[in-house]
Amino acid sequence: MIKLFSTIRTVFFMMFSLYFAGCTSNEGEIGISEKFPDKVSYNFHIRPILSDNCFACHGPDSDAREAGLRLDIESEAFKALSENPGAFALVPGKPHQSEVFLRVNSSDESQVMPPPESNLKLTNREIELIKTWIKDGAVYEKHWAFQAPQYIAAPEVEDKNWPVNEIDHFILKQQEDIGLHPNQPASKENMLKRLSFDLTGLPPNLDLMDRFSENDNPEAYEEMVDYLLSQPSYGERMAVYWMDVSRYADSYGYQLDNFRTQWPWRDWVIHAFNENLSFEDFITWQLAGDLLENPTKEQILATGFNRNHKITEEGAVDEEEYRITYVTDRTNTVGKALIGITFECAACHDHKFDPISQKDYYEMFSFFNNIDELRTSTAPIDPLVGTPESYAKKPYIEITDEDAEGILSFVNKQDTSKLIVSVMGELDTLRNNYVLERGVFNAYGREVFPATPESILNFDPKYPKNRLGLAKWLFDERNPLTARVFVNKIWKEFFGRGIVNTTSDFGMQGELPSHPELLDWLAIDFMENGWDIKRLIKQMVMSATYRQSVAIDEKERQKDPENRYYTRASRHHLKAEFIRNMVLASSGLLVPEIGGRSVKPYQPDGLWEAATAGGSTLAEYTQDHGDNLYRRGLYTFVKRTVPPPSMLIFDASNRDQCETERSFTNTPLQALVMLNDPTVLEASRVLAARLLSENSTQTEKITKAFRLILCRKPKPKEVELLLNYLRDKLESIAMEDAEALASIGEYPVDENADKVAVAALMQVISTMYNMEEAITRS
Repeated sequence: MIKLFSTIRTVFFMMFSLYFAGCTSNEGEIGISEKFPDKVSYNFHIRPILSDNCFACHGPDSDAREAGLRLDIESEAFKALSENPGAFALVPGKPHQSEVFLRVNSSDESQVMPPPESNLKLTNREIELIKTWIKDGAVYEKHWAFQAPQYIAAPEVEDKNWPVNEIDHFILKQQEDIGLHPNQPASKENMLKRLSFDLTGLPPNLDLMDRFSENDNPEAYEEMVDYLLSQPSYGERMAVYWMDVSRYADSYGYQLDNFRTQWPWRDWVIHAFNENLSFEDFITWQLAGDLLENPTKEQILATGFNRNHKITEEGAVDEEEYRITYVTDRTNTVGKALIGITFECAACHDHKFDPISQKDYYEMFSFFNNIDELRTSTAPIDPLVGTPESYAKKPYIEITDEDAEGILSFVNKQDTSKLIVSVMGELDTLRNNYVLERGVFNAYGREVFPATPESILNFDPKYPKNRLGLAKWLFDERNPLTARVFVNKIWKEFFGRGIVNTTSDFGMQGELPSHPELLDWLAIDFMENGWDIKRLIKQMVMSATYRQSVAIDEKERQKDPENRYYTRASRHHLKAEFIRNMVLASSGLLVPEIGGRSVKPYQPDGLWEAATAGGSTLAEYTQDHGDNLYRRGLYTFVKRTVPPPSMLIFDASNRDQCETERSFTNTPLQALVMLNDPTVLEASRVLAARLLSENSTQTEKITKAFRLILCRKPKPKEVELLLNYLRDKLESIAMEDAEALASIGEYPVDENADKVAVAALMQVISTMYNMEEAITRS
């Protein structure tokens, strides 16, 4: 019997010893205090106060509006109060005659606003801001996110040597203005690790490490960026991000949660990123590929994006109720993923904070309300042949062997079985569209027609009133949101914090941009250069801002505790899929095959069985074997009702709905996964056996393993600790325990190998996998 407790205790001791070997302590300091602005802006100072404290009762929602007062619209805010015609909420230039200021500044509980029962209260600073704004004329501004981006040239900075590109000018200018300064550059080893995971989702191999460390050419870094962007693994890395946005899963999601085949669409996403399809085409094909003139089968396959939502297969359900749920999901996904607005808030009533009415919601809803919703499970599965028009009208397509050898050659179809994928398809006749009162599926209100919110951008009459027209509206050069929202999402992927940190909410309740001029510059540059995604990413990772070290003393960290001003690189654990990739790649187990059906690696017994109602095609978990145990995290089978547990523990999405960002938590369960996951233990065993087969010293074996896992050369103290641990294990491990350890996992075991040597080195390697640094973005 393996002495598990003893092993865990020893591993933790080793981890702490290695950690504290390089630790230093620093004194903290209070961060930068927010200064009172020279000029009070409605957008950046007043609107956030009103939105947080006033708009719920005095905002866009007419049903919730109190005293007939509306403060979110200038023309309404200056009217006489309906309950007191001699008084005005706002009197420009006269705060002491303005009821807004008098009420928020009142000490009388019967008069003060917000009322005490709301548990809201303005700070003295906020009251002073309102007073100053009214004194200066109470000038309203259109919400910043609903105004088209304005081009501003990169500003001049005092430090001429630090900036690499325009991004750095914007970042450094703001730092200099408030007395901050950027961090030192990351070491070459740390920089390569960060860059490799960020661009490919994989750790750099030893050859790449050596090439980069030995290349003193000033262009070495850019050459590495170009090399990594050209790798097929780039498309796989970017697909991880898009799977969350698109709510991709391998099951339908509701009670029975049966199997569905959408993975060919995932293969297309990988292909699209690797081919650097423009963002405009990438989105247009997914929203409306079937509506393009003479659409190809690839363009129709892309529309699987809007069929990835949960679908019921239960009997005795109201088909119309669920159909409305599907249309609602698509509408909400466009709102959250593409225009960064909490659009779903207007499904039941006018939005309480943003100028989005319920009518606006159902006008947008109308673009998706004419889809043939025939459920895939009950659809005939006859081969679809003939002209593109013959399959453009169907809610599914079949991918044939001929397709997989031709136009859909990127689909990894490994057998001759029929492959059915859910896609979009319009009905021959138009459905009528109505506002659904309170969001109830059969409570029809006024009739509406396809349109877009005027507060964002009017729908151009020349655009067709269908999904293709919606795509054209999204990429209209006047649309203020599409480019901003996407560049901000990509920024957060690489910098850890968005310029607008609420990536799916650019509305009144969203966080204000920390660098609005930079956001606009990026958006305009992105549009003017053909919506080129790889170019955008290269701009970001080439910047000096991106290349900063994460290491910073406590005194400096307290000056910018949330890293709002990008005074250092972000530090958090790798994405769940990348952690799996790291373990498999560093051990040599990773199977680099691209695409194909999702796979079922090791998982605790009984999870699916315990959560299945019965009758499901996924009632039992049947683990895969062979190469399918060692595929990238991207390809792990996602059952919505029981997502992969080890990945969920590392904050992966359960894919129930569109998610534009992941949280990064730090929990004891994560440590237990790294200590006990069969994949980690098997990888440790396989890497140990491979190192022992090499003609090298113990020090060389430990050094090589350390570099493969942590992507840097170990310090002498670290080598000494690990060597001592190895020698201790060689002397103390019992043969019974050694044989048990040396047989973990299904990868073939060399029966002639020294089991004690394998088990001892295996535990040293497991310790390396359990170091925080191993799973942390450096």
